[in-house]
Amino acid sequence: MPYVESAVRGPQIVAAARAVLMRDGVAKTSLRAVASEAGIPLGTLQHVFPSKQQLLQAVIEQVVEDISEVLRSSADTESGLAHAIAQGLRNFWSTLVEGQRGLQVLQYELVTHALRTPGLEDLARMQYRRYAEVVRQWCTEAADRSHERSAVPYDRLARVLVATVDGLILQQVSDPDAARSEQDLDAAIDMLVALAAPAPR
Repeated sequence: MPYVESAVRGPQIVAAARAVLMRDGVAKTSLRAVASEAGIPLGTLQHVFPSKQQLLQAVIEQVVEDISEVLRSSADTESGLAHAIAQGLRNFWSTLVEGQRGLQVLQYELVTHALRTPGLEDLARMQYRRYAEVVRQWCTEAADRSHERSAVPYDRLARVLVATVDGLILQQVSDPDAARSEQDLDAAIDMLVALAAPAPR
């Protein structure tokens, strides 16, 4: 096998690990299974990620970055805060929830794993802070561009928005019903816009 630098091999291994984790779950995932999925020798994988914990940390960081990037690109901030909330949530849902049950189950499993594993607790905290910060940024930007203000601080609005979507996702992956979820998402958007109560400055 030709030599490939760790900087290149790392993302390949993380992608293989995500596939195995979505298929088998955290408990049943082994370095050997990931190496097989990646088509590389176990020793090559262990050179880049000597332990399962290090590999899981890399997967968590990549999942958080991918979801954060979708959140960043979801909202149109040119048409006011209410529009940004509604469009941002609908775009996020259609991109990362509909048809993405495996990814969402994996995300929650990784959060639980991080919370239960000494030394990884900060990863769960980082995950939700990152999501809330991205949402806070586009809520603030949307309001500023339209010369609006929110009735509640933007960091609180962002945390409530993330928590609301989290709950809807858990219900959808536990008891899938696309029509119900669409109606519930509309209701959540109405509640969040009412919480923000955008008004001219």
